[in-house]
Amino acid sequence: MTKNTNGILKENMSENTEILEEEISNPWKIIIKRLLKNKIAIIGLTILMIMILATILAPILTSYDPYEMNYSKVNQPPSKEHILGTDEVGRDYLTRILYGGRVSMQVGVFAVIISVSVGTIVGGLAGYYGGWIDNLLMRLTEIVMSFPFIPLAITISAVIGTRVKPEQRMYIVMMIIGLLSWPSLARMIRGQILSLKEEEFIQAAKVLGISDLKIISRHLIPNTVGYIIVSATLQMASAIMSEAALSFLGLGVTPPTPTWGNLIQNARDIYVLKNRVWIWLPPGVCIFLAVISINLFGDGLRDAIDPKSSK
Repeated sequence: MTKNTNGILKENMSENTEILEEEISNPWKIIIKRLLKNKIAIIGLTILMIMILATILAPILTSYDPYEMNYSKVNQPPSKEHILGTDEVGRDYLTRILYGGRVSMQVGVFAVIISVSVGTIVGGLAGYYGGWIDNLLMRLTEIVMSFPFIPLAITISAVIGTRVKPEQRMYIVMMIIGLLSWPSLARMIRGQILSLKEEEFIQAAKVLGISDLKIISRHLIPNTVGYIIVSATLQMASAIMSEAALSFLGLGVTPPTPTWGNLIQNARDIYVLKNRVWIWLPPGVCIFLAVISINLFGDGLRDAIDPKSSK
């Protein structure tokens, strides 16, 4: 009986040792396994991938030009020829939604790239150097966080937007959203680096005379990449919502360039709201699906990287 018990204990210990060695040698493999077990996250990722593919394959999925006007087909309801009907100047609405998704996704991606870049630099420098650098950067972070996002974005867009060409408004929106969204990521990275910089491998790197820039970029930041990916994923949903809000108010990307945000502008007209549901409902559904799918996938990714966060 004792021999059998010892055998079982040894087998369990060997299995646990193998799992631990696998986690240490290939942590991303473990993360992917955890993520694949989360069915809700996979559903979110599937919906998101379908929407991205639909926007990329827009020229194949529809034969209409998103900018071509046809005044003989103004405000037509959904039909075989125009699945989602036409708008006030006769443009195919499905085509406008597909191409609008491209712009909304681009704004989300590039705004997140800007936000992650600024947040990583600020958080990395503050966490590593500490002292007056940390105080200065964290006070700047708190100042940016103290302003309400949407009113500040509206004000900046209203002031700057009138001085640029309509086709440049998309880039202004990217910059506004990106430069106002980095503080939370900066604080998170700072906290991670404050704990990591006391580890033995960082102390060894300092003794070997490795420069601060290399220590931050090659040793500290790579150890926070999981948290950066999760933050970027969740921020993309927020960026798409912010673009939609600004465009709906006429302060974001302006027509004739379509985005999901400016396509639902027509919902401000009571007649359209009641009698032309095909004009405002589809882009609204697209915004909802994109945001909810990104959030579901982001939550699953966070739980896969840090299982304690789900408890």
